[in-house]
Amino acid sequence: MSYKVVCVIMTYVCVLLAVAFFTLFERKVLGYVQLRKGPNKVGVGGVLQPFSDALKLLSKEYVLPGQSNRLLFFLAPALSFFLALMMWNIFPSFNSFSYFVFGLIYFLCVSSVSVYGVLLAGWSSNSKYAMVGALRGAAQTISYEVSFALLLLFAVFLVGSFNMEFFWFPTVFLGFPLFMMFVASMLAETNRAPFDLVEGESELVSGFNVEYSGPGFTLVFLAEYANIIFISTFTSMVWCGGFGFGGPVELVVKSLALSFFFVWARGALPRFRYDLLMSLAWKSFLPAALFGLAAVFLFI
Repeated sequence: MSYKVVCVIMTYVCVLLAVAFFTLFERKVLGYVQLRKGPNKVGVGGVLQPFSDALKLLSKEYVLPGQSNRLLFFLAPALSFFLALMMWNIFPSFNSFSYFVFGLIYFLCVSSVSVYGVLLAGWSSNSKYAMVGALRGAAQTISYEVSFALLLLFAVFLVGSFNMEFFWFPTVFLGFPLFMMFVASMLAETNRAPFDLVEGESELVSGFNVEYSGPGFTLVFLAEYANIIFISTFTSMVWCGGFGFGGPVELVVKSLALSFFFVWARGALPRFRYDLLMSLAWKSFLPAALFGLAAVFLFI
């Protein structure tokens, strides 16, 4: 039992370290996109900047709004962070405790619950900006979950299993247009630009997390970036052949490429209008996903 606990702790520590250095990677890339250097003062080339940011965030005062629901206000960021870590249990690992045979079903269940973290954070803050951001986030996440799940089922039917261990074939070659829709849905599911309407600074003042500071904001921040790294790894497993012939190194390279796409999209694409975002899900992605599933049933 102690061995399994150590393995789980090691997995979560590695995820947190990956989140820390991904923030540095994002700030560096966005810096060069905007013709500037990015973080380069703390440590060699700014390599210690993530740890400096973590100390700064954790040492700030945790401001509690006077009219908020205190219990849920404290629990909402912890719920989001806990669910973000739970999803890492679906990948094949030397630790049998952290591996599920029906990993994709487990992923769909956990990801569908994660919207409650956003809703509880917005509602418990008792702020109109936070509440509007939470409602927009819930509507966006639920809408794109439908097309996201159907596009995922396209890859599942091609492979014939819900077990992540069997996703060795790059299904992207058999459904490239659906893969591009999956990538767009991936951006919307993680509330990233150009679909970051949950945190539209120009109209919502940071959205559902506007009342959070210090440790509470840190947990929300960690959950968002852990989801980005997870969904990049997940997409490389499901659509791009996973470990392939190069083993873990190949998976890391594919995941880094998809993570770079997240940063590139933020630096290059303008934000969508909200009604266009919802129309894209219901009027374009959903019919295309259903057509793809029908094609799988007819020809495979």
